[in-house]
Amino acid sequence: MSLENTQNGVTTGSVATATALSALKTILTDEDISVVQIKTPKEIIDIEIIKNEKISNNLAKSIAIKHPYNDPDVTVNLDIIATVELLDKKNNETILITGGDGVGKVTKPGLQIPVGGYAINPVPRKMIENNLKPLIPKGKMVKVEISIPKGKEIGKKTMNPRLGIVDGISILGTTGIARSMSSQAYKDSIVYQIDVAIAENLDNLVFVPGNIGEKIALEKLNVSKEQIIQTGNYIGFMFEKAAEKGVKNFTLFGHIGKLVKVAGGIFNTKHSIADGRCEIIITYAALNGANKDVLKEIYNSKTTDDIYEILRRENLDEKVSNDIADAIKLKCKDRFEINLNVILVDMQGNFLNTNFD
Repeated sequence: MSLENTQNGVTTGSVATATALSALKTILTDEDISVVQIKTPKEIIDIEIIKNEKISNNLAKSIAIKHPYNDPDVTVNLDIIATVELLDKKNNETILITGGDGVGKVTKPGLQIPVGGYAINPVPRKMIENNLKPLIPKGKMVKVEISIPKGKEIGKKTMNPRLGIVDGISILGTTGIARSMSSQAYKDSIVYQIDVAIAENLDNLVFVPGNIGEKIALEKLNVSKEQIIQTGNYIGFMFEKAAEKGVKNFTLFGHIGKLVKVAGGIFNTKHSIADGRCEIIITYAALNGANKDVLKEIYNSKTTDDIYEILRRENLDEKVSNDIADAIKLKCKDRFEINLNVILVDMQGNFLNTNFD
């Protein structure tokens, strides 16, 4: 199957497998290889090879590009290179897979690859093994080195630095196919933060939506960077995964404009999924005695920071914030067996509620 002109793409693991297979074929044959066919866990796909180089009788290099598809992905358009060396077999090992320039190295426990290893995940490793083994001559083994020239730079834009993966990107994929508009790869990557925290025996985790929340939490709370978990928009998903892994104690920390949605039972806080911020705040303002004119003023406000200027003027900000924090706790405890602190802040990092430990 060719994925050209489809809405789906291929994973970095599939491209790495294709270049490794192409390099081995280049050693074994005189073919001018432009496309290789690989077996993924789901299907057989064709991947274009842009360059092959036979360096010696037992050494070759192949390059392919991870082509763009209908999904935001920082790894598209990257060159993925496999250098394959055919060697005499010295033990039971048939394939040795390692990383080169631009492939990250693991420095923290808790991931699928042990500390010190290259961040080439188990499924891509298995794909490389399954596709190359049938071609390896008897009595021989191959050494496969995957490199990504721009990987070190791109890796800084991913979750890798938080996970303790340094100097490059990870070779990922569970099916070989990158599904269009799928958030699964991102969700998988943020879950790894929890695994790293557990491996470091950290229990009281601080969930924040993103970088701004993390920065303020480090300034305002007595916590380490390793305790802070970025959830993105997937607050409910992350609570669910953490609870499954046995974590019970949490602080949910962040800007009122994001976290107020959880008070309304909205656990995916992406704006296009659901909003309700203004309506939730209006509800608690009304319950605390705001009159109709104040409620109309809140309703016509453009941002939650603007709303809080009104609430401060009416001396309702703390009461409303405490009620919203309580509502968030109740919504979370209804769904997850957890102990939860909630701390709401404004853009300057000022605490808005007071009902936390």
